[in-house]
Amino acid sequence: MASLRSATPKLRNYFRDNYIPQICEALLCGLLVTCPEDPLRYLEHMIIVIIQNGLENLLWDMCIDPSLKPKIRRLSETYLEQLFGLDDQLVTPELMIKACTFYTGRLVKNHFGGWREVAIPRANQEAILAEKMDRAITHDNFRCQKVFFYHWLSYVITCRERLIVSLLRLRQMFCVQRQKIILAKWKEKARHKSKTREDELILKHELQLRKWKLKSKVPEEKLLSPERSSSDTAAAAAPVEFDVSALPEQAIMQIFLYLSFRDTIMCGQVNRSWMAMTQRGFLWNAIDFSTTKNIADKCVVSTLQRWRLTVLRLNFRGCLFRTKTLKAVSHCKNLQELNVSDCQSLTDESMRHISEGCPGVLYLNLSNTTITNRTMRLLPRYFHNLQNLSLAYCRKFTDKGLQYLNLGNGCHKLIYLDLSGCTQISVQGFRNIASSCTGIMHLTINDMPTLTDNCVKVLVEKCPRISTVVFIGSPHLSDCAFKALSSCNLKKIRFEGNKRITDACFKYIDKNYPGINHIYMVDCKALTDSSLKSMSVLKQLTVLNLTNCVSCPNLHYLSLRNCEHLTDLAIECISGMLSLVSVDLSGTLISNESLNILSRHRKLRELSLSECANITDIGIRAYCKTSLFLEHLDISYCRQLSDDIIKTVAIFCTHITSLNIAGCPKITDGGLETLSAKCHYLHILDISGCILLTDQILQDLQMGCKQLRILKMRFCRSISVAAAHRMSSVVQHQEYSSDDPPSWFGYDSEGNPLEETQSRIQTRNYSELIVKESFSSDEESPDANLI
Repeated sequence: MASLRSATPKLRNYFRDNYIPQICEALLCGLLVTCPEDPLRYLEHMIIVIIQNGLENLLWDMCIDPSLKPKIRRLSETYLEQLFGLDDQLVTPELMIKACTFYTGRLVKNHFGGWREVAIPRANQEAILAEKMDRAITHDNFRCQKVFFYHWLSYVITCRERLIVSLLRLRQMFCVQRQKIILAKWKEKARHKSKTREDELILKHELQLRKWKLKSKVPEEKLLSPERSSSDTAAAAAPVEFDVSALPEQAIMQIFLYLSFRDTIMCGQVNRSWMAMTQRGFLWNAIDFSTTKNIADKCVVSTLQRWRLTVLRLNFRGCLFRTKTLKAVSHCKNLQELNVSDCQSLTDESMRHISEGCPGVLYLNLSNTTITNRTMRLLPRYFHNLQNLSLAYCRKFTDKGLQYLNLGNGCHKLIYLDLSGCTQISVQGFRNIASSCTGIMHLTINDMPTLTDNCVKVLVEKCPRISTVVFIGSPHLSDCAFKALSSCNLKKIRFEGNKRITDACFKYIDKNYPGINHIYMVDCKALTDSSLKSMSVLKQLTVLNLTNCVSCPNLHYLSLRNCEHLTDLAIECISGMLSLVSVDLSGTLISNESLNILSRHRKLRELSLSECANITDIGIRAYCKTSLFLEHLDISYCRQLSDDIIKTVAIFCTHITSLNIAGCPKITDGGLETLSAKCHYLHILDISGCILLTDQILQDLQMGCKQLRILKMRFCRSISVAAAHRMSSVVQHQEYSSDDPPSWFGYDSEGNPLEETQSRIQTRNYSELIVKESFSSDEESPDANLI
């Protein structure tokens, strides 16, 4: 074998290329394992098998019977390569012996060294232990010093903080005391200045009143002479001729825009000039057929055909036109707004013609019509830009019709959707809406008792841009609806008549809707004071409809009319709302103390105190002294007030433009004389039921209040018909009657109070009084007339 290692390369390559080692190995392994009786025949047979299978597929166990093959791991390609010297392995047996000898020696050395260190003690063990002890003592001393230092540091910091707190407290006490002294001096000076200013105003008022009385001595004939009145009446009655067509185009546009469809047609028949004016295109941008009754279908069709390129807005609300007439809407190619609500003649066929001819519609109102799923299929197919859709009280379409909204381009631009009264819609229907109308911002669903929290949740999941929700008449909604809406940026919510909404809903509003500005939650019985406390952080709130008071920085108008349980504490909260400009406290039980508290506001422009029986002249005076810019004051039906309040208003509120003292029987001519002398900007005055006023006040008003436009003096028996007639030529609108005050005024014709039960027979709403018949005929009452 050694000779083969030193053989020539040619011989070695011959052995390797002809697989000689592999053939010998396979035959030798077969002989060793099988041990055949006739080895030569066995070798002959195996050589034939090897030739048939090919040398490429030769394996060392090919000549062994499968049942006798040993289960051993194969170490190399062949065992005979080493025997023949054909293996080029680096690890030879000699090298393996050296490696094992080296590894054994290394193990012995390592283990012997470790055993020696453990078994044989060191000579300097004591020195090592002493060194370790010193090291441990040093470490322990350092640790103790560190702990002591930390304790000392915390003590120093605590003492320093206490010292700082004490110094701050002393500084605060000093500042508070100094502020008290400054405020006391300022208050004293302010009181003195206010007293001085009040005395100056009173003195100025007395001087002006004295001059006024000197001027008022002018004979009545020069002010309101019958001759002058008759001449003025004749001049006013004389017709003034002018040509409307001579006005500027903008003025003509504003005049004709107020005309209805029928009036515009009639104006076009006056003359050629008027007909030319009615033919201007801007007058036909918006046509309202709902205000015109009994109009012929032919007229509607001809109008739509003539102005088909000009019409932008059409209103057919409640019209009973034929189906053919409604089809004429398809001629208006530029139509943007269409209202066909309450049109019972509207059919799916009509909507097909409209949708094919008017693809640019942005606003579509189909409420209370008989449309079906056929119309719902047309909406996404033709109205690609639809933004406002009302399907209120349309009960003939189904959930499948709502699914059609997602066909084609869909109604993905829809912003406003009204589904009020559509009780046939199920949860699946709302799911269809959410899938097709993902951009909805304003959602109105009124009068739907079937609406549940789950429906709201389904809508909100795919419509996160909702900012306005109106759910009036949905009693099954609860706080879970607010929780579902927490993912939306709500600006306006409207609920009414819901008993399942509790204070928890306002917690969601507080946390998730900081920018909300409109809250309307009426008849929600489960709400308590906790809700009002939660709303105190809503800085953007401008409209609030609740039954109590809350701090709202942006609230401008607040009405607490007829809140009988309102107390002075609520008025104190109102005085802190500096954004308020108008407050209505009519019919409440507030007292003079409330007016004294409200006087701190100083920025109110309008105040209504009608039917407040507990206020007196003192309270009105306390309020008016600080409200120099008050413009509107309503103290009607406060029977306890006297002329002092008129004097107070005349002295301090000289900028007042509207004053209502109806139902105040103690007001006399002296009070109105003072008002006329000082309040020159007065536009509206109501003195109805002031039974002590005479004709003299009309002279004073004419001379002092030259800007007076509206004068109401019903139930004024001491004012004559002739004086009222003369005054009617001075003001733009006047109401007058000399009847006795009605029983609900609370007093008789002499000013004597009536029984409480009798004074409350009728409602005290003065607006109803204006609606009543204003004029009394001469046959019924010769002494009562309305000029």
